[in-house]
Amino acid sequence: MIRVESVSKRNSSQLLFVEASATLLRGEKVGLVGPNGAGKSTLFRMITGRDQPDEGQVSVDRGTIIGYFSQDVGEMAGRSAVAEVMEGAGPVSAVAAEMAALEADMVDPGKGNQLEEIIARYGEVQARFEELDGYALDGRAREVLDGLGFSQEMMDGDVGKLSGGWKMRVALARILLMRPDVMLLDEPSNHLDLESLIWLEQFLKGYDGALMMTSHDREFMNRIVTKIIEIDGGSLTTYSGDYDFYVEQRAMSEKQQQAQFERQKAMLAKEIAFIERFKARASHAAQVQSRVKKLDKIEKVEPPRRRQTIAFEFQPAPRSGDDVISVKGVHKRYGSRVIYDGLDFHVRRKERWCVMGVNGAGKSTLLKLVAGDATPDSGTVQIGVGVKLGYFSQHAMDILDGDLTIFEMLEQSFPQAGQGSLRTLAGCFGFSGDDIEKRCRVLSGGEKARLVMAMMLFDPPNLLVLDEPTNHLDLATKEMLVNALAQFEGTMLFVSHDRHFLGALSNRVLELTPDGVHAYGGGYTEYVASTGQEAPGLRS
Repeated sequence: MIRVESVSKRNSSQLLFVEASATLLRGEKVGLVGPNGAGKSTLFRMITGRDQPDEGQVSVDRGTIIGYFSQDVGEMAGRSAVAEVMEGAGPVSAVAAEMAALEADMVDPGKGNQLEEIIARYGEVQARFEELDGYALDGRAREVLDGLGFSQEMMDGDVGKLSGGWKMRVALARILLMRPDVMLLDEPSNHLDLESLIWLEQFLKGYDGALMMTSHDREFMNRIVTKIIEIDGGSLTTYSGDYDFYVEQRAMSEKQQQAQFERQKAMLAKEIAFIERFKARASHAAQVQSRVKKLDKIEKVEPPRRRQTIAFEFQPAPRSGDDVISVKGVHKRYGSRVIYDGLDFHVRRKERWCVMGVNGAGKSTLLKLVAGDATPDSGTVQIGVGVKLGYFSQHAMDILDGDLTIFEMLEQSFPQAGQGSLRTLAGCFGFSGDDIEKRCRVLSGGEKARLVMAMMLFDPPNLLVLDEPTNHLDLATKEMLVNALAQFEGTMLFVSHDRHFLGALSNRVLELTPDGVHAYGGGYTEYVASTGQEAPGLRS
């Protein structure tokens, strides 16, 4: 359906693609991977015709309808979420618009002499609308919005009053309702809670068109894609299989390429040594000449390109007492909405609790109470003896001084630390080279989150309270964070919609439901096994 053939593309001074080729076949589900800035969004724009290659061509089969979801959703206001979603439903939305215009013409006194023509045209348009299943459109739009977590009130309310994250969901719903021949989805898993993420996963599994997507959620990618296209160093390389298979195959290919490189390097060194040793001897002239010609013809094996690997190691945190958090008889409400009605919860040293529940269940509120960012209406929240708390929330970025550079922010936070250790810290969280001279005000949401995380973990607490710590993090940084936190000796209380993160780090689960609070002795993996569901909101 889509062919990228010998494409080269330069973006400003950066060379993104060099004679790169790949294909997307009918019905394929492909994951597009590569480092930040490698050209994933540029490839999407070239496929949709919004950008053109410098050389080569991108061809799309005639008549193919493409739906493209990007993080730039544009302005939305003045309509309901349902109307906004229906507007993007492809051909049926255009037919619906013409029907509405014709209905207005029918009651327009100024067009009475055209009524017969209007009615005839209306009959044709209505037949086309029925053929496209238009009368079911409202119901289908609501079904998609419901799957993405919208209440009925939000569906019918002004879309302009929604937050940026919810507008992203509206934009995504437009593409899903459209059901085009090809979906190009750029980070569709951003801004989704676990229930919505799992619903989207099932929707895309049942989608019979072709799909190409990027995602920073490893588990989400694994469950949907059957092919990976990697962008790296200007090339497009295709791997058959899911994301985990790609990681294994890439590692195996790098190992084989390194071994070939080492073997050839040893052989070349041996040949060059022979030539140097005997080049002045007439008796060996023929042999020397023969070997020189042989070396000229050899195709050099390149060493594998080394991806920047980032690792972070915790400094030893001070030991806390055995009783870390004690929540007793806590009541909390916002207006008329009751969040907790006598909550009791106890955390002991080295426990790693993940908090689960549907939107509005009180997950973030619990973390705020523990961190001191909120107070209970009644009851007590006590932090134990010797507990040093580190709290990461989506508002934690407010501590950054926009006038300072990344490096100046780190220096101000840790005046006793050496420049070398601060540069290493910055590198672990994806800030290398000139990046550390960026001013905090120009950082993206993901960059701000990484910087705050770096500042929190450098002088390690013994209690980590983390609210969606992996939002906006790319796969490499996420993997680094999971590996680092796996070695953390302290206590953790966290909320996350990333199942890989949940499974790798939790050893306790606190589930907040309308029926009450349930605690599970094992981690997230055991929770799924015992409940049969991956999230509380999925239970029948």
